[in-house]
Order: sequence, then C-alpha cells, then structure tokens
Amino acid sequence: MLKDFLYLKEKNLKDVIELLLKSYASLFSDSEQTLKRHSLGKAHHRLIILIDNNPGIKVTKILNMLKVTKQSLNRVLQDLIKKDFIIQKKDEKDGREKKIYLSDRGLEFANNLFNSQKNRVLSAFKKSSPDEVHYFKNVLKRILE
Repeated sequence: MLKDFLYLKEKNLKDVIELLLKSYASLFSDSEQTLKRHSLGKAHHRLIILIDNNPGIKVTKILNMLKVTKQSLNRVLQDLIKKDFIIQKKDEKDGREKKIYLSDRGLEFANNLFNSQKNRVLSAFKKSSPDEVHYFKNVLKRILE
C-alpha cells in the first residue's frame, strides 16, 4: 500500500523534472541546425509549432499559452513575418484581434523542423506500449493544467 505512493516522493519528482528538462533539450537540439540556417532560435521554434498545430490562433491565446510578454512575442512575430513564415489576418468578429497562420513557406519550414524531431519521438513510442504512450500524454497534459 505504501509503495503505491513512492512516486510522490520529492526525490522522484526531482528526477522527473530533470528527465523532462533533458528530454526537451535532446528533442530541440535535433532542429538547431535548421533554425540556425535561418537565424532563428527556440522562441521562434515554439511559436511555429504552436501556429502549425493551431492555424488561425489569436495573439492573446499565444500570450496565454507561451506565458510571454507582448513585447517578446511581437519581436518573434516580426522576425517570422520578415522571413515570410507567417501571415497575420484581422479577426472578422473583432478587428482589434489578429489571427496568425503559417504561410506556404512557413508550413514547409515547420515540416522540416518536425521531420528533424519526429524520429526521436517515434523511436521512443515504438519502444513503448500504446497504453504507456497514452498515459504519458495524459501526465503531460495534467502538468499543463
């Protein structure tokens, strides 16, 4: 009975946090060369992933999801606009809001970034059962709550 709660011990929690950090570093190191060729960094990458998975996402939602300031988001948005990777459109319901989309060039770039990372994730998933992958995704979602 007591062993059922060992995963809640502080040492285990610290180990998990370290594993998350190392996993993040490994996963995003796979795409560094692609980003460097375009003089882009991790902030650009995070934003491209978010827009790719949520076409038409509003700036306010991006701010809430990435937990960044308007100023820092604007800098990254401007970089991506200059490189013709994203398109901004005014929201039809509220003209003050902007919706963000990847351009054709941005979609191609996002696909290149994804391809540089997918093998690592795919390899880990293939070494796991469907239930393990499902539970892993659920735990990650709960961390975001």
